[in-house]
Amino acid sequence: MAFPPPAFPDIAKASNDIEGKYVDASSGMHNFLCRMTSTSSSERRLVFVAQRSHILTTSRHPGITLTQGWTTSNILNSKFELDNQIAKGLKAELATDFTPSSKDFAAKVNLHFKQPNFHARAFFDLMKGPTANIDAVLGREGFLVGAEAGYDVQKAAITRYSAAVGYAVPQYSAAITATSNLSVFSAAYYQKVNSEVEAGAKATWDSKGSNNVGLEVASKYRLDPTSFAKAKVNDRGIASLAYNVLLRSGVTAGVGVSLDTQKLNESAHKVGTHFEFSG
Repeated sequence: MAFPPPAFPDIAKASNDIEGKYVDASSGMHNFLCRMTSTSSSERRLVFVAQRSHILTTSRHPGITLTQGWTTSNILNSKFELDNQIAKGLKAELATDFTPSSKDFAAKVNLHFKQPNFHARAFFDLMKGPTANIDAVLGREGFLVGAEAGYDVQKAAITRYSAAVGYAVPQYSAAITATSNLSVFSAAYYQKVNSEVEAGAKATWDSKGSNNVGLEVASKYRLDPTSFAKAKVNDRGIASLAYNVLLRSGVTAGVGVSLDTQKLNESAHKVGTHFEFSG
């Protein structure tokens, strides 16, 4: 049975996750995330993300979802979703943001279309431009090819474009991407060595920047069913270590450290933490 391929940003997801998720103390390891969710058809959630909170009310019917929220930044969020209502495999979203204090209003239409061997997305910002960002991926027997483009309706111009090819199976994957108008190239590789060990590597070259090639090598070791450790080193001598553990059902904690091995005697090192509550 054929399945939809990943979305365009996820063609190299396995490699990106092992090299970035929970292992970079300078960015992803300092967040406090809290989620409390009920399973009823009409639900209320209190969400804290990087010290911002939302009070959400969600109403669901088969294939139809309406979500409304009010943030601590005094922004009213609304999202209306139609899943498999217009066409099979198509999910349509209308998302709006309204700021009463400034009367600012934002509206976006998002489309997600999945079919066997095909995955396409389109994002339209109705109030800015309007602008459109579209990507699509074709997949067959593990091989992937995809592209994305941005278009400004007011300027009648393509604002950006990217392309990627890849190959993915459960045990390993490889991808080559060209982003920033085909000026930044990267090659990524991921392998699941066994049930405990995963490894990944990535090389990046900016054709409009320096001639240097950025290199990253990372690995993940699962210590037991509830915890794992990660290690990463790059060509600049930055070494990162991270530890993540499931404390109890719905409670995850992590700690990470980033060391500049070329400046061990200087204050160039970073330490971060990560907490996540879900339920």
